[in-house]
Amino acid sequence: MKKTVILLSLAALFASCSGNVTDPWKQAENIVKTMTKVSFPEYSVSIADFGAVAGNPEQSCHEAINLAIVTVSLNGGGTVEVPDGEWYTGPITLKSNVNLHLADNAVLKFIPDVNLYFPAVRTRWEGVDVNNAHPLIYAYGETNIAVTGNGTIDGQASYENWWRLQMYNERMGHYLGDDPKAEFIAPSRLELLKWGEASKPVYERITSVENTLRPQTLNFTLCKTVLIEGVTLLRSPFWVLHPLLCEDIIIRNVTVDNSGPNGDGCDPESCRNVLIEGCTFNTGDDCIAIKSGRNVDGRRWGRPSENIVVRNCNMANGHGGVTIGSEISGGYRNLYVSDCKMDSPHLNVVLRIKTSTARGGVIENIWFKNVEVGTCGGAIASVNLLYEPREVAERGFIPTVRNVNIENVSCVKARNALVIDGLEDPENVNNIHFRNCNFDGVTDGNSLRGAYKDVTFESCSINGEDFEM
Repeated sequence: MKKTVILLSLAALFASCSGNVTDPWKQAENIVKTMTKVSFPEYSVSIADFGAVAGNPEQSCHEAINLAIVTVSLNGGGTVEVPDGEWYTGPITLKSNVNLHLADNAVLKFIPDVNLYFPAVRTRWEGVDVNNAHPLIYAYGETNIAVTGNGTIDGQASYENWWRLQMYNERMGHYLGDDPKAEFIAPSRLELLKWGEASKPVYERITSVENTLRPQTLNFTLCKTVLIEGVTLLRSPFWVLHPLLCEDIIIRNVTVDNSGPNGDGCDPESCRNVLIEGCTFNTGDDCIAIKSGRNVDGRRWGRPSENIVVRNCNMANGHGGVTIGSEISGGYRNLYVSDCKMDSPHLNVVLRIKTSTARGGVIENIWFKNVEVGTCGGAIASVNLLYEPREVAERGFIPTVRNVNIENVSCVKARNALVIDGLEDPENVNNIHFRNCNFDGVTDGNSLRGAYKDVTFESCSINGEDFEM
């Protein structure tokens, strides 16, 4: 009897370690079920009670909003109400046990004045640790926090303000002052990447007003038990939703409409236990992009993203519908995507995995089912181990992508079913399985380059013809 119990226990352990679970979707439900959920006392205040005035573009409400948040947090928690109206504001800092709730016709309009968002705060930018401009809504090390309601958060970004930094400060560098002989400041993104590769102490990595990197709309760092629900987010300076090093995050019934450069919709980075459901994404970059740090910083933290459930979402424009990478040096495991719809000629890839030998890390256990794709401009699935080949970084960190399962996915139009850009060793891309998929309007079939192992198509069709592999 004891021998039988031991053998069963070893079998269960092996199945768990190898990623071979009997029903991954029960595992996904268990992740959601066991997450800690937010809970707030009935205590509530209005930002108007603290001096906030609606409708005046010349008067920022952020001091009144932050005072209301601190007051509620210090009194044991509750809700800070943003009433109907247009409220012009600067940076907001959320505190533990506070729900920032936007009324149905409330609009938070963030003033695009760079000076308002300094001094710098601790965050990550494209996977590298940095002290940068204060995100529009920020929290650091807080617990039990929420942004809810049916109102709108408008970053007011455009090429006349924040987005131009993508071309000048971040990517091209600029001169101080109007004199072309004045001091030249190197592109801030390039400087940041150099800081990361050189392992410069993070407390010395500080951007300035003159050479800042664009802030995220919402960035919660090292927080636990988070809810973002109901709100509409527009015109972000940079990434829209960026939970970083967080646990137990629910993002529900959120609408993201952001066409700006690097305008990712939702980027859980080095996060554990995340539910994204009922959301709509229309973005200038990846709709959902899962990350875990870039190169040296990602390996130093060693914090993978894990246990992320995406269901009942709609994706329109975007580089990827659901993406893993490219800043993924900490690795990733256990993604469950189901019952989503994706449709746009400007959606490049449905399931996109991008990494490189500068990143390293293991990406494993991807479950993808019941996804209805209309038009897709590129591939249904792409695994790219050669991303950003010209990046200046230390190489030799070999990435691995394994155990990817795609089931019951259909499309009306796409360029490819599967694209692989692998390395020399087939172990680096292995166990990629398609089952019960029907891909119509595929113009270029599959594109498989480099080495790979155990790639299969079972009960699938491409352009109406049975396809097995």
